[in-house]
Amino acid sequence: MFRKAFLAGVAALAVTVAAAPAQSQEVLNLTVATGHPEVFLWVKHIKETFIPAVDAELAKTGNYKVEWTQGYGGTIIKLGSEAEAFQQGIMDVGQVMGVFSPAQFGLLNLTYAMPFGPTDPRQVTDAAEKALVETEGALAELEKATGVVYIGGGIAIDGYNIGANKPLGKVADFNGIKLGGAGPNLAWLAGTGAVGVQGSFISFYNDIKTGVYDGFIGWMTAAVPAKLYEVAPHWNEVGFGAMYIGGLGVSQQRWDTFSDEVKAAFKAGAKAYSEAYFAEQEQRYEAMKKTMLDAGGTVVEMDAAEREAWAKALPNPTKAWAEAAEARGEPGRKVLEAYRDNLKAAGFTFSRDYLAE
Repeated sequence: MFRKAFLAGVAALAVTVAAAPAQSQEVLNLTVATGHPEVFLWVKHIKETFIPAVDAELAKTGNYKVEWTQGYGGTIIKLGSEAEAFQQGIMDVGQVMGVFSPAQFGLLNLTYAMPFGPTDPRQVTDAAEKALVETEGALAELEKATGVVYIGGGIAIDGYNIGANKPLGKVADFNGIKLGGAGPNLAWLAGTGAVGVQGSFISFYNDIKTGVYDGFIGWMTAAVPAKLYEVAPHWNEVGFGAMYIGGLGVSQQRWDTFSDEVKAAFKAGAKAYSEAYFAEQEQRYEAMKKTMLDAGGTVVEMDAAEREAWAKALPNPTKAWAEAAEARGEPGRKVLEAYRDNLKAAGFTFSRDYLAE
């Protein structure tokens, strides 16, 4: 009887010990939100990759669990209000992109200051993130100004070109054309005679359909899911290049409460997010192009000499960008130099050395 009682006690103790971690698990209530809807890859993989990856990493510790509140497509925040939403505690986790928030996250627009660059999104992202990390004070100043901690998850779009309701094969064809774009990329139209109008993938379709403008500056894997070929069937390959658009962030107020285990899980999730984004982007590009062509769209390739002339005639975009960054206390020129040098080390050299002028 004593032996049976002893064994029963051991078994009960084992059950209690096994249950203890689950009972002591800390629950983190976090809100993740975006202005863009899930049709876009950079939002899709927050839900499909980043959150599951973070959950899996935290499950390994046995100490934490996240209860996520998710709101995409403007259900919680509007596009461009990310900085304020982080600061006001409306969201804890989300994307940090300078394209729609240049006053707050403008440092992340570094590649937009150097158009006609590489077309490889991975190459561009690697060079840009290295520039931000390696340049002393870059991310620290960004965090200080916005209250948002950049955790990685950097991504780049697959190459900016121009979708329009007419073919644009020469620079002369742009004279008088109105094109929608997102802030930083409108500067690329300077000197062409085209008129830039502020817009986004949320507004492009209706704005082109109703005649607000004739086309848009954008990229294939976003343009086709948005069915922009229906209103802008001519895909004009002008070759602005792939552009780094930012990554993932956590409000600093929330980040400072995280343990090292939680911080590591979030950074691992951000890394998984980037990898999944690029893998699907590469897989989808040709399929998207085929969809557009099958629907009656056309591809118009600009002659290399025309592109070269455009790049050389463009008012130097690096000067104003660097000055604006430095006015915010950020090392703008040093970040651009690091980006240029990282690309050169990876085998790409700009045909025009903007920073030497």
